[in-house]
Amino acid sequence: MAEKLLAQVENSSGIDKLLAVMSSLRDREGGCPWDLEQDYQTILPFTIEEVYEVAEAIESKDFDSLKDELGDLLFQVVFYAQLTKEEKRFDFYAIVENICDKLVRRHPHVFGDVQFESEKQLKQAWEEQKHQERQQKSKTNTSVLDDIPKALPELKRAQKIQKRVAKIGFDWENVDQVWDKVKEECEEITLAADQGDSENLEEEVGDLLFAVVNLSRHYGIDADMALRKANQKFDSRFRKVETFSEKPLNQSTLEELELLWQRAKKTR
Repeated sequence: MAEKLLAQVENSSGIDKLLAVMSSLRDREGGCPWDLEQDYQTILPFTIEEVYEVAEAIESKDFDSLKDELGDLLFQVVFYAQLTKEEKRFDFYAIVENICDKLVRRHPHVFGDVQFESEKQLKQAWEEQKHQERQQKSKTNTSVLDDIPKALPELKRAQKIQKRVAKIGFDWENVDQVWDKVKEECEEITLAADQGDSENLEEEVGDLLFAVVNLSRHYGIDADMALRKANQKFDSRFRKVETFSEKPLNQSTLEELELLWQRAKKTR
């Protein structure tokens, strides 16, 4: 059996070779026991992890790692395609055909005679096409919020929700109004904290986060990426604090830690 599976792989090339590897791993007679046990839900955490590893390779400009991580991510797609093929739903080639049709349909200015006078018109046409596709997927009236994945990181999901409703005019007229909303939410957090209302405090903190995401959107900033960079900056500076300190940090006073932090901020 092993020789047969290996021959299937060696007699293939390109994407067909990867598909042959995947098929062999799921072979009921000679496949891998671990791969045979997997389903959509068990693979999902690995898929999410691979996406973040691709992002890390891009941010660090490590292109050798990027090649590996993109391969790992592609394997996730192939794994799902193998499962759907086994269930006689669709195969990998149907996925490819579907995305190609979608991209051609959404780019009439590239694959057709349509012309747009501005980037704004281009984006508007893109959103209208996506809305039509959402309506075609459902037999009932659809919400403008349909197809925003609930599994998205919450900052990213908040920004997508806000962007989607802004497309139909449900938005603040200017950034000053958004600032007023942020300040209002801060005041409501203070009030809830003063009253010892822990349940309402959680809700108000959530409202503030939502308002700050809206603020970032109005400034053209991706909130999720901004927080990611802030985390990276804090991580880098705190590691310098650990390096600069001549004694364990838990034995340092707050004033000593602050001096180390200010020193870390001044170094690159």
